[in-house]
Amino acid sequence: MNYKFNKFYYKPLPDNLTIKNSVIEGLGLFATENIAADTDLGMTHIKIPIINGYVRTPLGGFLNHTETPNCCLIELLDWDDYRIYHLHTIRHINEGDELTLNYHVDEEEQST
Repeated sequence: MNYKFNKFYYKPLPDNLTIKNSVIEGLGLFATENIAADTDLGMTHIKIPIINGYVRTPLGGFLNHTETPNCCLIELLDWDDYRIYHLHTIRHINEGDELTLNYHVDEEEQST
């Protein structure tokens, strides 16, 4: 069965990423091709007031922590206590590299 592309069809990961075993911890998110710096890879976290917390998308669920990350989260929407975050590359990422975040950036910014 062939499917026709539908822009409203949900795809959990961009075509240039995959999930596989990580040397950091468990499973991680890896580039399947080179990715330029300052690339928006999509939505990772949604803050929803009614649940008083965040929902992670598959893209956000497999990002491992490092003190030297190659990605960061950018808040794209802050509306009536709803927040949506996207994953952005902060430097060039080579095919095969694991995408990483510094989980403690917000804590460090608040303590300065």
